Amino acid sequence: MVNQRKTGATLSYIYIILNSGISILYTPLMLDLMGKSEYGLYTLIASVIAYLSVLDMGFGNAIIRYTAKYRALNDKDGEYKLNGMFLVLYTIIGIVAFGIGMGLYANVDAIFGASLTPSELDTAGILMLILVFNVAISFPLSIFGAIITAYEQFVVPKVLNIIRAILQPGIMIPLLLLGYKSVAMVIVTTVLNILILLFNLVYCFKKLKIKINIAKPDTRLLREICAYSFYILLNLIVDKIYLSTDKFILGIVAGTAAVAVYGIAMQLYDYYVLFSTSINGVFLPRITEMVVKGADDEEISNLFIKIGRIQFMVMALILTGFVVVGRDFIIRWAGPDYEQAYIIELILMVPALVPLVQNTGISILQAKNIHKFRSVVYLFVAIANIFLSIPLAKEYGGIGAAIGTALATCIGQIIVMNIYYHKKAKLNIIKFWKEICKLLPPVVVCLLVGVGLNVLWISSSYVAIFVKGICCVAVYAIILWLFCMNEYERELIKKPVGKVIRKVKRG
Repeated sequence: MVNQRKTGATLSYIYIILNSGISILYTPLMLDLMGKSEYGLYTLIASVIAYLSVLDMGFGNAIIRYTAKYRALNDKDGEYKLNGMFLVLYTIIGIVAFGIGMGLYANVDAIFGASLTPSELDTAGILMLILVFNVAISFPLSIFGAIITAYEQFVVPKVLNIIRAILQPGIMIPLLLLGYKSVAMVIVTTVLNILILLFNLVYCFKKLKIKINIAKPDTRLLREICAYSFYILLNLIVDKIYLSTDKFILGIVAGTAAVAVYGIAMQLYDYYVLFSTSINGVFLPRITEMVVKGADDEEISNLFIKIGRIQFMVMALILTGFVVVGRDFIIRWAGPDYEQAYIIELILMVPALVPLVQNTGISILQAKNIHKFRSVVYLFVAIANIFLSIPLAKEYGGIGAAIGTALATCIGQIIVMNIYYHKKAKLNIIKFWKEICKLLPPVVVCLLVGVGLNVLWISSSYVAIFVKGICCVAVYAIILWLFCMNEYERELIKKPVGKVIRKVKRG
């Protein structure tokens, strides 16, 4: 299992790097062939349909937590009944999602008629139909991916994600060149998604040998799971408000062009978030097992700090690099019309650094079943975000919407949650931030080097961006290795590098 976790985390980063690299190459071509309005329309409709994912109601996390719990207790009968109960629940949710989606489709003119042209409204309807089908069929099949995670089999799903990252643009580029646009994009996305979900189903039955027992549900267990999942549901709602509502608001008050610019910023922001959350999901089964077996607060707190330091090393480098070369990169990559995306991205990225390096805390709260407070706080802050973003978006467009989101992040995810982690979850937050502060020197030096390079070399060419980026990474890595990393962190790099070197020598 340890190897699965390490390999899964490594494959997660490979996927993110590969997917980001492909997207960097693919997005300019897509923007050119689709056009700004069509891309903005696709982004807008996708963000609206994404709201249906909240119907998951937190059961996805519950599958992982309770399956891991039954496995730790070696209760196979309870596990199989759990599988049957969730399959029934998710089938019902899929039907409900389809009904709500069809309601959105029937009212697309009323929702977006003021900001979209008649042609855009027609395309929006088609996109909605396809995406609603995708969401509805995904719900009952999604339990198998959660079961795979609960079994700590991380390699197969990560490899599938890598394959999808390669296949999707590989299929779409020829279609775009042939004149197909957003409709073709969502069809390709839907087909690939369903194929992967079906593979997960087969893997669960053939490899993991799971069984599904659709019996009369244990009402006590169902109430317990619903109570646990309700607050995960609030988290999902909050996530959608943070990640999708700004585009929805801009679509209503500013049109598709503003959504397109914000969409570029959010695309880069999504990659930024993935670098943190990819490693977090690997540890939920492990943390659940620790809690079930009675691990003390100090042991869990040390794991929180250990993972937080690693996440900060990665996330701080990404943020620092973006500060230095982000503006030139966006202008060169997406075009001068999207320059404002740099400011939007910075407004979102800077405050998000704190919760992203503390993502393991979410899994700890869920494993201890004390995540209710976080969910309620985030819900109120997310509502405040809406009320802040609407007037700010009307006045300042995408920048205003981003400011509203950043203010909400500072209040809820930074100030309130750090107090809660320390007081209720018994995590040593003071020690956590002392350890994080030890990693600040390479950030400061890297920023100074980057500013100096931008002053001395005024160029937005890809060569300049690449050279400046490499210089920043080199400075950051050298200072980090020599002065900031502990022996455990150095070993994380030494071991895989040593294996590669030995294989090369043998070859």
